[in-house]
Amino acid sequence: MRTKAILIAIAAIFAVGAAGVWFLISEKQAAQERREEFFGATKEFPTSGGKKLKPEW
Repeated sequence: MRTKAILIAIAAIFAVGAAGVWFLISEKQAAQERREEFFGATKEFPTSGGKKLKPEW
């Protein structure tokens, strides 16, 4: 009986942790969408990586 209680406790901790991670990821994505909506899309002007500028001669 004790082993079953320990397994149930581990499963409950894992479920709470997974729900917390899911909530943090969804909240981070929502914050990014709000930021893009307020300041405009930052993808058009990448600061690193992305498109490289070609010099016109």
